Amino acid sequence: MKVNYLSKEGYDNLKEELRDLVTRGRKDIARQINEARSHGDLSENAEYDAAKEAQGKMESRISELEKILAGSRVLDGKNIDSSKVYVLSTVTILNKKTQKEMKYTLVSKDEADFNKGKISVDSPIGKALMGKSQGDVVKVTVPAGLLELEIMDIKRD
Repeated sequence: MKVNYLSKEGYDNLKEELRDLVTRGRKDIARQINEARSHGDLSENAEYDAAKEAQGKMESRISELEKILAGSRVLDGKNIDSSKVYVLSTVTILNKKTQKEMKYTLVSKDEADFNKGKISVDSPIGKALMGKSQGDVVKVTVPAGLLELEIMDIKRD
C-alpha cells in the first residue's frame, strides 16, 4: 500500500470528519430510516430509499477515510530539506508566458484544495515540481496547453 503523507492539520481534519460520520452521521441516518419505515409500505417509500442510499454513501466515505488514515503518515515540514520541492513545500512559481506569479503548497490528494492554494503532488503541476530546486524551469502539460514554470522560491511552514 502506498504511504499517504499528510500535514498535521490535514490528518486532524480527516480524523474529525471520520469521528463525526461514525457518531452523529450514523445516528442521523438511523433516525431517518426509522422515520421512513414508520410511513408504511417500503416498496414505494421514496424517503426510505433516499435514506438507505444516503447510508450507503456515508458508509462508503467512512471506509475510504479509514483506509486513508491507516495508510497515512504525518509529516513535519520543518524537518524537510527546503532546497528542493517536496510534500508540504510552499512554492512560488512564475508562468514564463504570462509573467504571472503563483504560490502553491504541495499536499497529498486528500488535502488538495485549489481555492486555498493547496495542490496535489499527484497533479500535473505537482508532479513536475517535485524534487526541483529554486531557479529550475519545468514544462507541464495541462488541459489548457503547455506551461513553462520557473521556481522562484521554496518555503516550509
